[in-house]
Amino acid sequence: MSSGPLPGLPPGPRVPTAFQTLAMVTRQRPQLERLRRRYGNMFTVKVAGFGPFVVLGDPALVKQVFTADPKVLHAGDHSPLRTILGRHSLLGIDEERHLEQRRLLLPPFKGQRIQGYESLIEEITLAEIADWPTGREFSVAGSMQRITLRAILRAIFGASGEELRELEELMPAHTEQGSRLATATYLQRDLGPWSPWARFLRSRAKIDTVLDRLIAMAKADPDLEDRPDVLALLVQATHTDGTPMANDEIRDQLVTMMAAGHETTAHQLSWAVERLRRHPDVLARLVEEADEGGKALREATIREVQRTRPVIFFAGRYCMEPYELGGYVLPKGTRVGLAAALTHFDPELFEDAGRFNPDRFLDRLPDTYSWIPFGGGMRRCIGATFAHMEMDVVLRVLLQHVTLAPTSDPDEGWRFRGVAMAPDRGGRVVITPRSGKTSTTKLLVGNIAA
Repeated sequence: MSSGPLPGLPPGPRVPTAFQTLAMVTRQRPQLERLRRRYGNMFTVKVAGFGPFVVLGDPALVKQVFTADPKVLHAGDHSPLRTILGRHSLLGIDEERHLEQRRLLLPPFKGQRIQGYESLIEEITLAEIADWPTGREFSVAGSMQRITLRAILRAIFGASGEELRELEELMPAHTEQGSRLATATYLQRDLGPWSPWARFLRSRAKIDTVLDRLIAMAKADPDLEDRPDVLALLVQATHTDGTPMANDEIRDQLVTMMAAGHETTAHQLSWAVERLRRHPDVLARLVEEADEGGKALREATIREVQRTRPVIFFAGRYCMEPYELGGYVLPKGTRVGLAAALTHFDPELFEDAGRFNPDRFLDRLPDTYSWIPFGGGMRRCIGATFAHMEMDVVLRVLLQHVTLAPTSDPDEGWRFRGVAMAPDRGGRVVITPRSGKTSTTKLLVGNIAA
């Protein structure tokens, strides 16, 4: 006779929290695999600042959590990103308020509007790679950050001129600082003008000043109703009681899209370069496909890069009341982490899971609850389609205009940046312009500058 679900947490290591935290920060992937081998696809770890943390690698349990009642499992108000992005951020709110904001923000990231951004992404990428050095190794990380941030600012915000320049200057350092502070909750206090939190708040104040100018310009735009960008939608939006959104609400959503929208895609593109240089057979096929105008292998490659090098290891939830999961009744206040770092590498889910093999996705899409780089359910990243399009266009431009030199160097390691995982050397590359492409690229860039 079944004894029913057990109250409490699933098993996990008993070593002190400090040691578990250190392992999760410095050797997260190997540590998770070691714990899965010992405890299975559901176990508990203890991380400083977060308490007990239940890790899931079973797609059935992942599905249960992604589709759970949002009143029972919150993802926003207990997220470490809430204090970093703002209390109004889409990533920091729950239930009806989250659904209201999600419905408002989603339209610019769907359908024909996404296709309309492709030429802009191509233009931005061509301008960036025109300055790449030839024949010597460099890191693509900075370039990818500039491409993805400018894409968000121009396509989604409609920013230009001085405001575009200022945000491009302010956001990279602000995002990096915020990522490191997100999980270092003990540093989120003002200990004087040069403390990390005080510097972060000063940086955010500068960004808010620029955003207030953009908001004022949008409100004064006589063509506001015809604008398709997110800023225009937010300026015109009203709450259910008919009141307009306040500036601080709009700013939090804009900062969320800038920070979350550019950093993760930039890291993923850096990983793509790192992977392709070490798989020259795939690289050669991609070049041939791009020259012929195809994209099936490129799209499969993007999904395989996201599987083998996910930049976000966990989608988090917080139990607002006791919650039955996997044979346990988790206490109120338990954090649950749905681990792409486990499902993506499970040999039961992906044949030869440790191998980089884009062909696995040529004839089929990934399973919704095994392949989770964008999270899932009603909290799935609203920018997922935009990010995929952006990666597709950037990679196509690279394949068509430069030759990526293959390498036999060891794989780049994982570098934990507080929220996301990036290549520890920034995606090192050696390029040469493709024959007949150099003059075309310079001509296009000249036209852009003009």
